[in-house]
Amino acid sequence: MKNPFKHHEFLEKNSIILLIGIILTVLVGGIVEIIPLFRKETVIEPVKGVRPYTPLELAGYNIYIREGCYNCHSQQIRPLRDEVTRYGHYSLAAESMYDHPFQWGSKRTGPDLARVGGKYSDKWHVAHLIEPRDLVPESIMPSFGFLMNNGANLDMRPHLETLKIIGVPYSEDMIKNAEKDAKAQAIGEPRGDTTGLMERYGEKVNARDFDGQPNMISEMDALVAYLQVLGTMVDFEATKDVDPSTAETNMASKEE
Repeated sequence: MKNPFKHHEFLEKNSIILLIGIILTVLVGGIVEIIPLFRKETVIEPVKGVRPYTPLELAGYNIYIREGCYNCHSQQIRPLRDEVTRYGHYSLAAESMYDHPFQWGSKRTGPDLARVGGKYSDKWHVAHLIEPRDLVPESIMPSFGFLMNNGANLDMRPHLETLKIIGVPYSEDMIKNAEKDAKAQAIGEPRGDTTGLMERYGEKVNARDFDGQPNMISEMDALVAYLQVLGTMVDFEATKDVDPSTAETNMASKEE
């Protein structure tokens, strides 16, 4: 019987060749594990209802990132009893599949926001952002009242074009009408025409004056529009049998 270890001595005595062999082994193993993850269909279970953000929601998403909201608020509910009881259905990977970058967060100074959409009125959000302590006396959140005076950047076409390149399914029609759709959503019916917006993004899109200033589309409008869509896209009755081991996001959050 041949000795299967007869070549080990050669490798052990030639450190350079052994090093090259180790590097090649690690590279091949890494490629085999990593490449499949670049195909979203292998790691994200499709969920009905999830759509790309509208231009106004995307503008609000940009403000959320710019102001560092992710430093204190997570957007990921783990499938643990206490989290599900407090925040709602555990997070699905598909819910953040169009977030670049994702907003799972790494800690919670304030509550998780994954299901905040529709939980409070627009007026509540506006008042809370202007002066958090008026509604939550113990809050340490800074005031964002200046958003009421800043006009929102509605030229979202370049952002939509970039997201399309990396796989977000924005159509040419969505990109072409980006600014028009952002204005339509911030004005709403009856002052504005939301027909095209609804055709492109669905009938469930929130379209109204979010900040209570009818003569101005502010950054507050955009941010509240973004907050009000969080956690509202998925029909959880249709996904109640989804296995959390395959549907949950992979980033854990720790709460202070």
